[in-house]
Parts: sequence; C-alpha cells; structure tokens
Amino acid sequence: MLDAGLKDQLKAYLGHLRQPIELVAALDDGPKSREMLDLLEDIVAASDKVSLSRRADARTPSFAIERASKDAPQDKVGVRFAGLPLGHEFTSLVLALLHVGGHPPKFDAEVLDQVRALEGEFRFETYFSQSCQNCPDVVQALNTMAALNPNITHVAIDGALFQQEVEERQVMAVPTVLLNGQPFGQGRMGLEQILAKLDTGVAAREAEKIKAKDAFDVLVVGGGPAGAAAAIYAARKGIRTGVAAERFGGQVLDTMAIENFISVSHTEGPRLAANLEQHVKDYDVDIMNLQKAVGLVPAQTPGGLIEVKLENGASLKSRSVILATGARWRNINVPGEAEYKNKGVAYCPHCDGPLFKGKRVAVIGGGNSGVEAAIDLAGLVAHVTLIEFDSQLRADAVLQRKLASLPNVRIVTSALTTQVLGDGNKVTGLTYKDRNHDQVHQVDLEGVFVQIGLVPNTEWLKDAGVALSPRGEIEVDHRGETSLPGVFAAGDATTTPYKQIIIAMGEGSKAALSAFDYMIRLEPDVPAEQEAA
Repeated sequence: MLDAGLKDQLKAYLGHLRQPIELVAALDDGPKSREMLDLLEDIVAASDKVSLSRRADARTPSFAIERASKDAPQDKVGVRFAGLPLGHEFTSLVLALLHVGGHPPKFDAEVLDQVRALEGEFRFETYFSQSCQNCPDVVQALNTMAALNPNITHVAIDGALFQQEVEERQVMAVPTVLLNGQPFGQGRMGLEQILAKLDTGVAAREAEKIKAKDAFDVLVVGGGPAGAAAAIYAARKGIRTGVAAERFGGQVLDTMAIENFISVSHTEGPRLAANLEQHVKDYDVDIMNLQKAVGLVPAQTPGGLIEVKLENGASLKSRSVILATGARWRNINVPGEAEYKNKGVAYCPHCDGPLFKGKRVAVIGGGNSGVEAAIDLAGLVAHVTLIEFDSQLRADAVLQRKLASLPNVRIVTSALTTQVLGDGNKVTGLTYKDRNHDQVHQVDLEGVFVQIGLVPNTEWLKDAGVALSPRGEIEVDHRGETSLPGVFAAGDATTTPYKQIIIAMGEGSKAALSAFDYMIRLEPDVPAEQEAA
C-alpha cells in the first residue's frame, strides 16, 4: 500500500509511541477492504508497539485505533476511520496513532486541560474527502479530543466511499461534522473553535484576558500573508507587537495548489499557513487567534492610542494599527444561493468535488479559478456547465485550451445567473439569462460551484472614518498609510492591485516599516503603557 519512502517516514514517526496500541479492523471481501488491510499491515510492520485484530462494525471497511491496555477509564479511546485515510488525511492517521499511543499533542496545556475537563457524551462524526485541504484540521482536532477524553468518540468517514450514507444524511459539503447525530458544523474548524462551541465560557474567559492586556506599539488585525509579514517585520524592530486574527492563515487555508510563490515551486495553502504561523511564533508576538474585529476607534489626540473592538466584547489598544483582514469568496447573490449553501451550492471544488461524483454540476465564473475548477471537476462528475457573465473567458490561454479539450464540459458565455433551484433539501438546477437575446434558460443539475472573485473583509470599518473605495477596499498610499493617522493597511483588503500572496507579504512588510517610522516620530514623553492606564 505505502511506498518505501512513506514506510520509512512512518517507522520514524511511530518511534515516538509511548505505549502499545491496537488497530481493530472491520473488513469484508471487497477491494477497499483489501486496500485497508494492506495499509494496516504496513503500519504494524513499522512498529513493534502496534498490533492488529478484527471486530465487526456498522461501517465496513473501517478501523479503530485503541490503546492495548484498556484497564483504566482513561485508556478508553474512541478514534475510528471509516475509509482509507490517505491523501490529505494521511497526516491525520499518523497523528492519531501517535496521540492514542501517548505522544503529547502540540497544543497549549491550557487547551488540552479544557478538553480533558469536558463532561457529558460527545459522539462526533466527520465526513471528509481525500482531496479536501480543510478536512484535516477538523479530523485531527476531534481525534485529539477523543484521545484525551474518554467521553468523546470520533469517526472520520470518507464521503466518497460511503455514498449511500452521504445521500441519506444529505451531506453535500466537506468537512461536515455531526455531534450525537445532529449537525454541529461545516467547514474548517480548529481545536479552539470546537472547544468554543462546546464550552460557552471559553469566549468570556478569553475576553477577560484580552481586556487585561497592555497597549501595543503595533497591532496587526488579520493573520493571512499580509498580517504575518507585518507582524514579523514589526517584531524584528523590538517593539511590542500583537496579532488579532479571526483565523490565522486567512484565505490561504482555502487555497489548494500554490505554484507562483517565488523560490518555492509548489506548496499548498494549509502548509504555507502553518509555516507562516510558526515563523511569527519565532518572535515575541502576542497572537490572539479566533478574535474577530468589529469596530475601530481612531486616536482622540495626535499620537494617541487607537482602539480595536472585538466581537467578544473586549478591546485592544495600540499606538499604531495595521489592517490586514483580507478577502473572502464573492457570492453571486441570487435567489436560492443562501438557501442551498452546503446543500449543493459550494465554493471549494477541491473539497466538495468528490461528493458530486457522477453528477451534473455548474461552475460560475470564467477566470482562472473558475476554469481550473471546471477542469478538476470534469475528471469527477458526469458533466460540467461553465457559466461566464462576460462575452469570453478571462482565464489564461493554457487553461482555456485544456478546458476546451474536455468532452464533458459545456461553456456558456454572456450569461447572467439568475436563480439557484432546489427541492427544499438540495439543488436541482439553476437559471441564467442570455445577455445577447434576453432569453432565460434552465439547467438541471445537482451542484453549483461559485468562483467569481473576492470581496474585502472591511464592512466593520464603514463607520470608523477609514476611506474605502466603491468596492469596499481600504484606500492606501505608496507607504500603506490609510486616511487615519497611525492606521496602515495591507493585502487583499486594500486598493493595492493584483491579489497575490507574494504581493500581500510585501505590502504587509511595507506597512510594518511605515508603522515603525510613524512611531519613532511621535513625541516620546507619553509611554503607551502610561496612556493605557
């Protein structure tokens, strides 16, 4: 099952096991069961602390990872994979083996203690696809929780393998998480986010901690490439630096292949985001993750403190602020889109594409993202209809040629999508208007993938006095300065052209240098800590 290189890596990883574990498999005579057995035998061969047994389970093929010793309550572990955890989920498998085997998870001790303290019964089920880059965070978080707390169980289910179950439960987006049989969440979630949903006191406790913080010299709002670069450049100047991010990594977490990041020929968004976070942590930076900014209060006096209000009720103050809140996928804003989101309307073809295997889908958007999505989906689904508002596609020529060569793709240009149709539970089609003849056409299908660009995350700034463009972008000059003294901005949320990762990093670095230059020119007789008091 595993090649020689992966076997060597697996053997090295499993050398960190602290106690014996047992793989308990539920198999039949099918080809997927044979593949699973090959995988499990490779794991057993990699460590003398791993054994294999068999036991029937409702989901076949599947396997549980258990502690060999089951004498004490804390030895009870509920971690199971239904389907092959390969692709993006191979790392989830390795981490599950290590954590069940006693190797400590890499989370703050306070977070792990919160997991251990959870009381009640928590039966989690997560539907994933092997091509989903958002799924591993969820699977790994819930596996970690199940390894720490005997009241928690988790089953990670390959939706492409258990198609009947997916259809019966109407799972149309991954990752989809159920708790005790009821919907719990969809999309990327980390351990802290899951804890916040289970332990409602987490947000209040975090707010109290934030309220007690001294004022910063530089406060970066946003944790994407621009925000990370800004934090690093500010911290290197030896000034008090903080980062408040709704989710560290930003939209990069939702990016599959990155092949234009100079000096790195290929990487993936989640890997780059993890590297960014680690680089920031190499410096003395106060990272406040899962903190959404909802308001900005300008300094009341020249050189005074700027206040950033957070959704949890806390506020942060700083002598300068760098806004790097990024952007999100743009909606088509037609009837039915919101109603059928995650019920056939999707925004990530890599994540959700496998759920539409053999079905008919549409892609809205003819830029690079839309055409790439159509190409990828054409290898999975029965048919793709690509709908573009303009009279011609806007994607690179090489992508257009590839798309035109595919037999199961139809390209419709000069088309305005007017409605997403459904039966109340799932998408059944869409309508579009031919802009040349004003005729309305209906397309019967099961999925709609929206790929029409980005909208800046700046709604929270509309009443703050920060000048915004008609498109909602923060207006900045060549130094990254905004219309407010001491407030700078960088990245996809600004008017800087070309929304690219490498450009965002450069602009974030520039904004940090500009903020430092601004501060050293302030009157030095009022320390930030004194003014905050």
